[in-house]
Amino acid sequence: MKHYFALFFVLGMSQSLIAQNFDHKHSVWDLLLKKHVKNGLVSYKGFISDSSQLNSYLDQLTKVSDSQYQSFSEKEKISFLINAYNAFTVKLIVDHYPVDSITDIGSPISKINLARGIPWKKEFFSLLGKSRHLDWIEHEKLRKDFMEPRIHFAIVCASIGCPILQSEAYTPANLEKQLQIAKLTFLKNSKKNSYDKNTNTLYLSKIFNWFQPDFTKKTSLIQFIQDGFEDTIKPDAKIIYNEYNWDLNELK
Repeated sequence: MKHYFALFFVLGMSQSLIAQNFDHKHSVWDLLLKKHVKNGLVSYKGFISDSSQLNSYLDQLTKVSDSQYQSFSEKEKISFLINAYNAFTVKLIVDHYPVDSITDIGSPISKINLARGIPWKKEFFSLLGKSRHLDWIEHEKLRKDFMEPRIHFAIVCASIGCPILQSEAYTPANLEKQLQIAKLTFLKNSKKNSYDKNTNTLYLSKIFNWFQPDFTKKTSLIQFIQDGFEDTIKPDAKIIYNEYNWDLNELK
């Protein structure tokens, strides 16, 4: 019996050490972002030229088992998933480049791809031991497992209408600051969100319509977004949702 306890202890320690050895600074991805992302726009040609480094980072993510992931702290899990979503999105574009939009991936008709969510339901990578798609990361993990609505400003679907891709990796040590910066950067982009105090009208990204329940679990939508606006938004403000721009967020 003592031998069994010893074996379980050794196996447990081994898993713990493997988990600890994962680079939670996401250093390879961080360097790639600093090199190929400028003002939120992405040099996909640059990522293609550095495909070996990109694939190396994706391989690091793929090698993390579910049991290793479960040993991560909450901030480590959220950072891991955000970076995975963004990196695999870049991989998806790189593998189909050149494209004018992520909605071009799938059938020849982009409107069908968008309506059916084909690019986001395409299983093209492995994560936590199984074949996955981008929607799994967003809806089955980030949205379901964490009470953190700001993830919607951190994960980027390779489109102009999305929040910008930051020029650094998300890390546990900086996660709170990074999420808040991502939120405020998105809200302060007047092409996506604005408030006309004269007509008491809010013009918001459709992200706030699509995922409104995520933003209103603890407060009202207006209270949630207020810190992104200089003018005080009246609680009875009329909301109009802007058209979403699915053009590729490419640096040209």
